[in-house]
Amino acid sequence: MTAAATGSVLISDVRPYGQGDPVDVLVVDGTITEIGAGLTAPDGAERIDGKGGVLLPGFVDLHTHLREPGREDTETIRTGSEAAALGGYTAVFAMANTNPVADNSTVTDNVWRTGREIGIVDVHPVGAVTVGLEGKQLAEMGMMNAGAAGVRMFSDDGKCVHDPLLMRRALEYAKGLGVLIAQHAEEPRLTVGAVANEGPTASRLGLPGWPRAAEESIVIRDALLARDAGARVHICHASTEGTVELLRWAKEQGISITAEVTPHHLLLDDSRLETYDPVNKVNPPLREVRDTQALRRALAEGVVDCVATDHAPHASQEKCCEFAQAKPGMLGLQTALPIVVETLVKPGLLDWRGVARVMSERPAQIVELTDQGRPIAVGEPGNLAVVDPDASWVVHGDELASLSRNTPYEDMTMPAAVTATVLRGVVTTREGQVTR
Repeated sequence: MTAAATGSVLISDVRPYGQGDPVDVLVVDGTITEIGAGLTAPDGAERIDGKGGVLLPGFVDLHTHLREPGREDTETIRTGSEAAALGGYTAVFAMANTNPVADNSTVTDNVWRTGREIGIVDVHPVGAVTVGLEGKQLAEMGMMNAGAAGVRMFSDDGKCVHDPLLMRRALEYAKGLGVLIAQHAEEPRLTVGAVANEGPTASRLGLPGWPRAAEESIVIRDALLARDAGARVHICHASTEGTVELLRWAKEQGISITAEVTPHHLLLDDSRLETYDPVNKVNPPLREVRDTQALRRALAEGVVDCVATDHAPHASQEKCCEFAQAKPGMLGLQTALPIVVETLVKPGLLDWRGVARVMSERPAQIVELTDQGRPIAVGEPGNLAVVDPDASWVVHGDELASLSRNTPYEDMTMPAAVTATVLRGVVTTREGQVTR
């Protein structure tokens, strides 16, 4: 079954956005056709018992590393898609730092076609901004946008487009194409050898510090460049209190800037580094408690627009080594929703309607997807996630769908669980199992 296929399913006993009395939702040929009590499924339709749970629009992840092509030992488009669907996602954006780099339409079209053939989630390739991620020459964004994949977002994520003139040209080019530049905000001259947030913890542990200014200086620079180019810019994995304030200022000026925050920057802080366990090494690094608190508030207020996982699978030898030599990154697709529940829903910063906003609606709007992040209403696409808000489960890396095991949440008890995911009426996961 391909991603283009549509199906029919009756989801019974669910509360859309966690509101009101339970209802049934009928999806026929990929479109929601009825919402009400006591609905009858047509012949051949699948059935999902929502058991009084929450129904949300399927989640959209703007920042996923699927590693294919080149590092299929750590993740593939199939295994990453399975992890995404189990996490409630119906669309993911696959970053360009593959081997070969996704800096041309041959690579991006192949990623797109592979995702379509697998058909578990919609896989949208992200094109590189510069050739080979080298920050020297603009990639052929126009050809990637015009290709079969219709690439709509470009990023050198993992590296910053640090040359201001090149970034300006990229934004001007993007403006003409109507596409989005997503920036990995890191001034590289400030982070040479850095492995941990610059602060008391890094100093005490003897770890080279990563200053907040490395991120914040690029955020404000690119906000101004986007202003002058009349273009849109998106900030990947915002991580500091200062970035929040700069985003607030830029939006107040009418600049077209958006930003994402990762689940790990919402939950974890640099106290995790006390063990020197490289599973906690990530780029940008885990910051201090005041940063996590600022990011939570900013997400609830809309200053930070959405949650993106930065799902980054790594082989065991790339994590089981000296901290400074370890690859940065951690798994995130299957644990994203529970962390949002833990950090925002339980404290009362967001309700389930807000969860839909930051995990589905807003990310879809940022990349101008017209078939994802849509309302739960008759006539809308049947891209849906069923959630048990009262469930709890324990994270074990060897039970996650990813080929890699680098989760910082090992043995941690998580609240809430996705019990089913539906892509255009096709049930892709059910009760923790992939069904397609």
